[in-house]
Amino acid sequence: MPVPPLHTVIATFFGAGRIKPAPGTWGSLAAILPALSIFLLGGERALLLAILAVAFAGYWAADRYEKTTGLHDDKAVVIDEVAGQWIALLPALSFAGLNPLWIFCAFALFRFFDIVKPWPVGAIDRHVKGAAGVMLDDMAAGLISALLIMGLYIYAGSG
Repeated sequence: MPVPPLHTVIATFFGAGRIKPAPGTWGSLAAILPALSIFLLGGERALLLAILAVAFAGYWAADRYEKTTGLHDDKAVVIDEVAGQWIALLPALSFAGLNPLWIFCAFALFRFFDIVKPWPVGAIDRHVKGAAGVMLDDMAAGLISALLIMGLYIYAGSG
């Protein structure tokens, strides 16, 4: 079996986007362990830098994937879920460390906003074209999730 091109490996996050059903959920789950590892090795600054790196690499990979396959926002492309999930995880890990409850909350909130696509996530999904649209709607879902995580953490009296 031939080795897939680098843009496909990145776009599908090492094949996680090929898992069915619900490749987006599998991509989000696959993103958690690397995020925890990055956070443990370098803290929140390292995870923030990794988010920026995956956003740029994801844009490049999604753009190349779309151009080579002719498919816009193909379900196999889950690098956008990785970026969004890492954004949602950043405050959970920063505030609560490796607490499984907060990690699950970050996962569940991100998946909710990524699937339901309330404003502005849905507006970005509908109006931003190309690789930018692929990446930005999930990053917006991650940001909304991150803000809710911060609010929930403060409301719970943990902060």
